[in-house]
Amino acid sequence: MTQDNLARPGRSPRGFAVARIAAATLLGAGVLALTACGGSDDAAAEAASGEHQAPAAKSVEVMYAAAQTVANTQQLPGRVRASREAEIRPQVTGLIEERLFTEGETVEKGQALYQIDKAEYAAAYASAKASLARAEANALAAKETMQRYERLADINAVSQQDYDNALASLKAAEADVGMNTAALRTAWINLERTTVTSPISGRIGRSSVTPGALVTQNQATTLARVVQLDPVYVDLTASSTQMLNWRQAVNDGRIQTGENGAVTVSVILENGETYPHLGELEFTEVSVEESTGSVVLRAKVANPDGLLLPGMFVKTAIRAGEYKSVFLLPQAVVSRTPRGDAIVYVVNDENKVETRTLTLAQAIENKWVVTAGLQEGDAIVVSGMQSIKEGMSVTPKQVDAERLATLQQG
Repeated sequence: MTQDNLARPGRSPRGFAVARIAAATLLGAGVLALTACGGSDDAAAEAASGEHQAPAAKSVEVMYAAAQTVANTQQLPGRVRASREAEIRPQVTGLIEERLFTEGETVEKGQALYQIDKAEYAAAYASAKASLARAEANALAAKETMQRYERLADINAVSQQDYDNALASLKAAEADVGMNTAALRTAWINLERTTVTSPISGRIGRSSVTPGALVTQNQATTLARVVQLDPVYVDLTASSTQMLNWRQAVNDGRIQTGENGAVTVSVILENGETYPHLGELEFTEVSVEESTGSVVLRAKVANPDGLLLPGMFVKTAIRAGEYKSVFLLPQAVVSRTPRGDAIVYVVNDENKVETRTLTLAQAIENKWVVTAGLQEGDAIVVSGMQSIKEGMSVTPKQVDAERLATLQQG
């Protein structure tokens, strides 16, 4: 069958083709119109959806700046030293017969600590005593001889030479007496030294020897050590600049001193507690270490309970006036720029983040003393500083008391 046979009656093949083309054109236009309408609806839906899914402002914890008066307290690390210390060593050689003290107890000056075998030294003392007696007898005989020769010389009964010899013999005998007296004194001292005594009052440590041990005169190893713990010294290390500033503060009256010119200091123990007894810091007799520019200062502290022990690490606090209208911030909320400037993030009245550069005076425990850069009532961001930036919109929420206490404790 031919295409002409498929044409509708009364319509030519050319007309049939034109009609088909027109129908296709109308159908395509309709499809495009529907597509356009669908696209507009989808775009509106997407826009509405985008508005609905916009992220909410980040919530941050803030604390509010409050100006206050803060004591200008300078802290220095230090080590406790005994005010007096004695190393016990034997001054004679012999065997230890007995230890006469209890380790760790308090001993008094002159108290016997060890007994060394004294038999040999007692014998030496007895021999020296006998030698002195013989020398004294010889001196007595020489004196009588000289006196007799003196009378005979007056009547020319003996020669002058005999008299001079008698006088020389007397002087030699008297010299022997003096020499044997010194020997007896030395023997007595050695005999006394067989009893080892404490040269100072204080607390004695452990003994390095037991009965039966052989000790030698002035040996390098100590038998024990006695330390005086009331009072004690605290040796502090400060820079020469700090020392000069403190001297100036003393002269200006910003650091109060006692009648003896000493500065009162507080001692802070290793566990963070403040020691109940105040100490006194002296500025005299100090020298600067050339390699480090540091100065060692010494504070004298009462220690009636023996709580401070030699070698213990402590901190000392010296009050040097006051800072007025300053702010105390936990160190954890203060950041540093690459240049080293101290900054904090503050939420302004429009709930946007601002950066504030701070001037820090000093650190007190775990807080910074801020003298410039903040105003009363500023909302300071205390958490999430890593996820915020300048100009960012946030929702401030005041930090609770427990969280703030944790920040302040570091």
